[in-house]
Amino acid sequence: MSSSIQNGGTQNSDTVSGGTNRNADVVVIGAGQAGLSAAFHLARRGFTPAPAAEQPGGAVTAAGPGPTYAVLDAEDGPGGAWRHRWKSLLMATVNGISDLPGIPQPEVDPAEPSSAFLSRYFAAYERQVGLAVERPVKVLAVERADADPAGRLRITTSDGGWTARAVINATGTWTRPFWPIYPGQFTFGGRQLHVADYVSAEEFRGLHVIVVGGGISAVGLLDEISKVTTTSWFTRREPVWRDGFDRQSGHDAVALVEDRVRRGLPPQSVVAATGLIWTPALRAAAARGVLDRRPMFTAIEPGGVRLADGGFLAADVILWATGFRAELEHLAPLHLRGPGGGIAMAGTQVAAEPRVHLVGYGPSSSTIGANRAGRAAVTEILQLLSASAAVTDPR
Repeated sequence: MSSSIQNGGTQNSDTVSGGTNRNADVVVIGAGQAGLSAAFHLARRGFTPAPAAEQPGGAVTAAGPGPTYAVLDAEDGPGGAWRHRWKSLLMATVNGISDLPGIPQPEVDPAEPSSAFLSRYFAAYERQVGLAVERPVKVLAVERADADPAGRLRITTSDGGWTARAVINATGTWTRPFWPIYPGQFTFGGRQLHVADYVSAEEFRGLHVIVVGGGISAVGLLDEISKVTTTSWFTRREPVWRDGFDRQSGHDAVALVEDRVRRGLPPQSVVAATGLIWTPALRAAAARGVLDRRPMFTAIEPGGVRLADGGFLAADVILWATGFRAELEHLAPLHLRGPGGGIAMAGTQVAAEPRVHLVGYGPSSSTIGANRAGRAAVTEILQLLSASAAVTDPR
C-alpha cells in the first residue's frame, strides 16, 4: 500500500463555527445492516476509527499510522430502521434476516419483537467489532470540496463538518415513506397513516380499515389487522404470488434491479421483482377472504373511497403500505441524478462520482445484498485510494 494511504489524511480536528471540522479517509453514513457491513470490511482491511474531536482546552487525539474511517448515524441508538418496526413484527414472522459479517446472530426467540432483538444484536456487534459509531449525527449535505476529481468531499452534519476521500452512503429508506396522491385525499374525515407510523392493530378495533399496497408489509398487516376488525385491500396491479423462492428466481430479480440502476432509473424493490410468497399464515388469511384484492379506487371522499366501478366504500382508516424511497437528499449538492430520475451506478459506485458508493440501495436493499455491497464498496474504494496515491506519491 502506498504512503499516501498509510498516512490516512486524518491529522487533527480544527474548530469551525457550529462544531468541529474533522477528517477521515472514508465516511460511512448510516449504521444499519449496510453501514455496519461496510464498516466491518473497512476495519478488516486496516482502517481505524478517526480520532475524536478536540474538546475545548483539551489535546487533539493523534491519528493512527493507517487509513481512517468514521461511521455517522442519525439514530439515537443501534439498530437502524429496525428500531422503528412495529412491536407485533416478531422474529417468527419477519422476512429472513442475514447475519452481520463476522458475527452470527445469537439464539433467536421467535416470540421476541424484531425491533428489540435486532437492536440488541446490532449494539453488541458494534461493541465487539469496535466500530465507534458516532450518534446521533445527521448528515445534512455532501459536496465537493474543490474542482479536483481526486480531491476531498465536504460533509456537513448536525455536529460539525468532515472531509473525506470517499463516502459510503448507507442511509436506507425508512425515513422517506412514499405517499401517493389521490383526488380528495385531504378531505378524508378518518385517519390516514403510512406503515412507517403503524403501531398495533388494536388501535383500529371496531373500525373499517383500507390497506393500500401490494408488498410484504401490506399483506402482513392485512392478516394482522383483519383478526381484530374488518379490512379491504386495494392495489394498482394484481400481485404475483409464488409458492416458493429458488436461487434462480432471486438471481433474476436482482439482475432486473441492477439493470435499472445501471441505466440511471429509479430502483425497483427486489420484492416487487420477485412477487409475494405464500406462507401458511397468508394462505389462512386468503381462506378467510382477507386477500380478496380490489382495483385501486379513483378518489377519496370524507367518509370513504370512490370505487373503480363507481360505487362507494365507507372507511374509517386508510393505511398506506406503499413503500419507501431512498434517503439521498443530503447528496443533492453533488447533482448525481440523471435524466431518468435515478442515479446511474456501476456496482456500488456512482458512475458519475467514483468517490461515492451507495450500499443498501437498489439491488443491495436486502440484508444479504447489503452485506455483499459493503464488502464490494470497500474493495473498490481501496482501488480508488491506491490509484489516487499512485498519482500523487512522488516516489
